Amino acid sequence: MMSDTFSSLSKMIEQVGKDKGIDKQIVIDAVVQGMLVAARRKYGTYRDIEAQYNEETGEVELFEFKEVVADEDFIDEEVELKLTDALELDPDAQVDDTIGVRLETGELGRIAAQMAKQIITQRVRDAEREIIFEEFDQRKGDIASGIARRVERRSIVVDLGRIEAYIPPREQIPGEQYRPGDRIQGFLSDVRQTTRGPQIIMSRASEGYLMKLFEMEVPEIYDGIVEIVAAAREPGQRAKIAVRTNDNAVDPVGACVGMKGSRVQNIVQELRGEKIDIVLWDEDPARFVANGLAPAEISKVFVDEASKEMEVVVPDHQLSLAIGKRGQNVRLAAKLTGWKLDILSDSNAAARTAESIFNLMLVPGMTETMAQNIFQSGFGSFQALAEAQVDDVMMIPGYDDPDKAGSLIQEAKDLLDSYVSEGREIPTAPQAAETKPVNDGDAKSAADQRLKDELAQLSQANEAAAVAEEKDSATEERVSE
Repeated sequence: MMSDTFSSLSKMIEQVGKDKGIDKQIVIDAVVQGMLVAARRKYGTYRDIEAQYNEETGEVELFEFKEVVADEDFIDEEVELKLTDALELDPDAQVDDTIGVRLETGELGRIAAQMAKQIITQRVRDAEREIIFEEFDQRKGDIASGIARRVERRSIVVDLGRIEAYIPPREQIPGEQYRPGDRIQGFLSDVRQTTRGPQIIMSRASEGYLMKLFEMEVPEIYDGIVEIVAAAREPGQRAKIAVRTNDNAVDPVGACVGMKGSRVQNIVQELRGEKIDIVLWDEDPARFVANGLAPAEISKVFVDEASKEMEVVVPDHQLSLAIGKRGQNVRLAAKLTGWKLDILSDSNAAARTAESIFNLMLVPGMTETMAQNIFQSGFGSFQALAEAQVDDVMMIPGYDDPDKAGSLIQEAKDLLDSYVSEGREIPTAPQAAETKPVNDGDAKSAADQRLKDELAQLSQANEAAAVAEEKDSATEERVSE
């Protein structure tokens, strides 16, 4: 009976290899190891027993090896073999040789046979898990589809055939609901090897899923003619992708949109109505940001490369469009481009410019043109000049001389010290009277006029101060005479 049991173990090698897709040698090694463990359990671990697979008979054979000793020195039959007995097995046997004696597998017993089966089953299962892990690890970053089976702790369990995958709550598109039996598609974002076997994480909310969908839908992307440079998503609501091409004959945005929007609409349907903006990538960060904020129109962009920040100025009536619903448009644009963005309207930007020019003209001898040059070089106040380095100030037109740049910094420091020592507040530009909402052109004109008025007032104040100084000087001269 036991012989039949172990015979069936050897016969299953071919079948298991075919059914599980496991290398035949792995199954053989598992069977051999199982037989060896069973034999040692039966006969003891101190006996020298080996198991071998016989390719001709298709069975596992057990051999016990014993040391040949002289008949008069024979003590332990478990590990020793008399020379006379050894000569019967092998006529060339000599003392100190080792001879293998075949053991019958039918003598192992039921418990040992069950143990062998358990070991073989475990080894085969481990090999199968390793094969599945390697298969899906190579597929990581691809799209897979399966059948939704159930929900565990808010995670959707997806049957992929040979294994189950999980879509955690954070990787699901908000508002989506699936019932058992529904077909579901997702992005293979992670494959982990755990003690319970491979664990596969799928995502429907990642940027990788969006990019892969475009690769499947747009042949130009699959062929490498069009490249997706970056993507940003707020799953279920809105997404942006940036594309480019090295082929001037191809319109990358048009290729992604497709005839009458057919390509992008297929993706929108898969993402349950998520709106997708396709923008043109540009190596110039300012242009890229302007494209990323589409459909809003951009008036001007101020770039701070050191902190990787941009100040984007838009027409007054485009401000809400640039920011988007609850800041969605600017958030996606910032994520897409990798820059921190600050959105301003034309009127607000003009008012801030006027305030900065007014502040800079507090420096003695500062003209409006000089103040504008300094402001356009990135210094919005004389306080900023007071803390600046000479090399930075030398970048301002007209201040490329180290002495001149140092003198400007010192004047700004002296002015700041005078306000601090006297306990005076630094003056701000007079606020213009409130007016009714105007269009973009009127807003710019009003801001320019307000700036001129403020500068005129400041100029008058400076002239009055100069006249007062002349009078004081004249009085001092008369007194001295």
